[in-house]
Amino acid sequence: MCYKGHKEGLAMKFLLVAINAKYIHSNPAVYSLRAYAGEEYAPYIELAEYTINQQMDEILADIYKRKPTVVGFSCYIWNWRMVQELMAEVHALLPETHLWLGGPEVSYDAPGVLAEYPFLTGVMIGEGEATFRDLMEYYVGREVQASEITPLLQSVGSDETDRMSQIAGLCLPAGYTRVRPLMDMSCIPFLYDNLRDFEHRIVYYESSRGCPFRCSYCLSSVDKTVRLRDINIVKKELQFFLDKQVVQVKFIDRTFNCNHHHTMEIWKYILENDNGVTNFHFEVSADILREDEIELLQQMRPGLVQLEVGVQSVNDCALQAIHRHMDVDKLTEKVVQLQKNHNIHLHLDLIAGLPEEGMDSFRDSFNRVYGMHPEQLQLGFLKVLKGTEMWERAEEFDIRYHRNPPYEVLSTKWISYDDICRLKEVEQMVELYYNSGQFSHTVSFLERAFETPFDMYTSLAAYYRERGYFANSPARVYRYQVLLQFAVEKDGANEAVYRELLTYDMYLRENLKSRPPFALDIIPYREDMVAFYKKEEEERNYLAGYVGYDWKQMSKMTHLEPFHYPVWDMTSEMPLRGKGTSYVLFDYQERNPLTGNAKIYILP
Repeated sequence: MCYKGHKEGLAMKFLLVAINAKYIHSNPAVYSLRAYAGEEYAPYIELAEYTINQQMDEILADIYKRKPTVVGFSCYIWNWRMVQELMAEVHALLPETHLWLGGPEVSYDAPGVLAEYPFLTGVMIGEGEATFRDLMEYYVGREVQASEITPLLQSVGSDETDRMSQIAGLCLPAGYTRVRPLMDMSCIPFLYDNLRDFEHRIVYYESSRGCPFRCSYCLSSVDKTVRLRDINIVKKELQFFLDKQVVQVKFIDRTFNCNHHHTMEIWKYILENDNGVTNFHFEVSADILREDEIELLQQMRPGLVQLEVGVQSVNDCALQAIHRHMDVDKLTEKVVQLQKNHNIHLHLDLIAGLPEEGMDSFRDSFNRVYGMHPEQLQLGFLKVLKGTEMWERAEEFDIRYHRNPPYEVLSTKWISYDDICRLKEVEQMVELYYNSGQFSHTVSFLERAFETPFDMYTSLAAYYRERGYFANSPARVYRYQVLLQFAVEKDGANEAVYRELLTYDMYLRENLKSRPPFALDIIPYREDMVAFYKKEEEERNYLAGYVGYDWKQMSKMTHLEPFHYPVWDMTSEMPLRGKGTSYVLFDYQERNPLTGNAKIYILP
């Protein structure tokens, strides 16, 4: 049942604190707590969002100036260390302020947290909406002034402790209260009636909770019951995002496509009501995608949908060890189908440090997934999270991991710390030279000089290490020059090809104000280029969208570049130069919605 009711009370302030990893992130948890508490308690609730990149003193001063009666910290692996330091300082400055914690980082060892920090009032366990509302009723309903609230409420047997112990879903210094039933997803209010707080930030949306799978490293495996939000409510809320032309809505459902009907209803709705602007992000299990789901996705506007797929590994033994039942061949087949119409942005994930997977096995996993050519390849590392089966079996698998968040793997029976360090470097190279999308044609050609793509990134990482580039990372523009130097060292016979490939990759992304140092000398081609733009001013064969601009203006707004090699065609063997010059026209008004690359025209 949905929680309803009203309680009058005296003035007090409950401050919900979220410390996000980045400014563009938001914390839907604290917004959901406030929304579920209802209008009668809204005047007593304040939200404060910060980032882990802010100075701790800056956050502390802001909390202090608000003079809260109660503070609740939302705790995750990315902010736990800062929260630990911050809450101690808040207690020192505001000793009568009650301090509460909630979130996955504190839900699975709450008694230990309370023992370590005795100044805490308690911990909210698991889903917090209904629990938080009961707490608000408790605080607001008290018939005392806010300044008279007993600081710690720790005296065993007191009326205050007895009253608080009746609230389900808490861990108090005296122990756990009764277990809170799981939420009815359709009773949670919509978070985004007012979008002012979310300008220039990612909007997160939740249409389900729980996950049917049992991956041993994932906290979602703890909540085995999948609960769906009523589909008619979901459609109404999605229409709000569409009407407001929100740039991106990121679904945080753990496995979005675990319920076929729910999945199809939502995908049909966004297809039929596409506003041409909003992008929707879903985390799916690709190997269980049905044919009608794929057919529907293939109809989407390029850029309407992006899918994140957790592959994690292609090693059957590793998959069995983490209870992940996946048909890798079927997954590969589904990925190929999704890529057929070049309209779906694909993000594939790998996890290094899994049980049963050593360096050679991970190399195979990397090459297999890389060969699927996703728009993004995320190379992550196993995190041994409290409350998961992986955490319980860490000693069995001889998993050594960081004792502080984010609890990343250091070594296992199958992979050494030296190997983990190497993979960390490979991860950086993949981020810079693959996921950035800035070097796609150059990297695709460079792969031919190595036995496998993994070997290329390993070699590139060694090149960075030997030259100190990890300590002093090259600026974005200079990375092109670094890649040229590396390519020439490994495949010097094709230096001229690499120079043109890098030039092509650079102009695909941006209309440069100055020419890159490795580009062709443009002087011999200027007459042809001027002649093209003058003719284009008269005939508009390619630049019909530039009405009202003369040839000089069009030459500045677009770019024309001569090439001796067919660098735009990665199936080509790149024949030797001397067979004539082709020109590529880069139109920056029209870009590929998946890659951000300029539209190109190949001119004779």
